[in-house]
Amino acid sequence: MVLQVNVHEAKTHFSKLLIKAREGQEIVIAKAGRPVARLVPIVEEHVRRTPGSAKGKIVIADDFDSPLPETVLAAFES
Repeated sequence: MVLQVNVHEAKTHFSKLLIKAREGQEIVIAKAGRPVARLVPIVEEHVRRTPGSAKGKIVIADDFDSPLPETVLAAFES
């Protein structure tokens, strides 16, 4: 069920309308009886992470922990 409110009512009762939207209600805000906007809840997607899912996709060079060349160090220090 969609609840329609006018702009003045929406401004006056905005906090209450946010609670209703968070609970799943759709609210239409109208001006002079004509719909202008919808206030709807945001549905967050919960993505499950799978340990090891990047295995074989990441390559670490054998010398990743070697000292940086002087030219690179100089760039960081300037």
